[in-house]
Amino acid sequence: MRHRNAITKLGRTASHRKAVLANLACALFERKHITTTEAKAKAVRPFSERLITLGRKGTLHARRLALSTLRQKKAVRILFDEIAPEFAGRPGGYTRIVKLGQRAGDGARMAIIELVGFETASKKKKIKEEKAEAAKKKKKGEKTEPSKKEEAAKGASRKAASKKEAKAAESPAESKKKESGKKESGKKDSEAGQGSEKKSKKKETGKKEGQKKESRKKNS
Repeated sequence: MRHRNAITKLGRTASHRKAVLANLACALFERKHITTTEAKAKAVRPFSERLITLGRKGTLHARRLALSTLRQKKAVRILFDEIAPEFAGRPGGYTRIVKLGQRAGDGARMAIIELVGFETASKKKKIKEEKAEAAKKKKKGEKTEPSKKEEAAKGASRKAASKKEAKAAESPAESKKKESGKKESGKKDSEAGQGSEKKSKKKETGKKEGQKKESRKKNS
């Protein structure tokens, strides 16, 4: 008879269930919060709180008992050295469960279990609610606030349109003046280039004449 045996079996055998709970507790101690199904969160809560009570004792015997349950030395070290000192003056209630709603796909109820004092679940829940609200607004057709990239793109398009309008508003006389100014600047640049070429040629011819004179003097 199963009278007063209120153990959540999680659809697993005894050995499998112990391994699952031990792994969840190790992940909880290492990361300080985990996201899992609501049933697993409720099952691992008393399991992990008993281990934290062992950590508060701090004896060698308590450490060996925790190691026999968790079977991971790293998790036991974190439990006794980091987590247990935080709850030294707390007589219980070391964990908190925050419900997240149903999972997409199979509809399983999800939850975050976290250690009190290492709050991250509330932030994740707020982010999820904000995303859900934004999705609802998009479905209804309400405009959400534009992002920075969209604003920058709109500003660039406005500047380009204003430039086109300014060019179209210019009179033909002004456009001709600009074109003539560009042509004159191009002519000046070409003349300056030709003048530099002439100077270089003169220098070369002068050098050649000097060399010829020196060779004639030597021959004479």
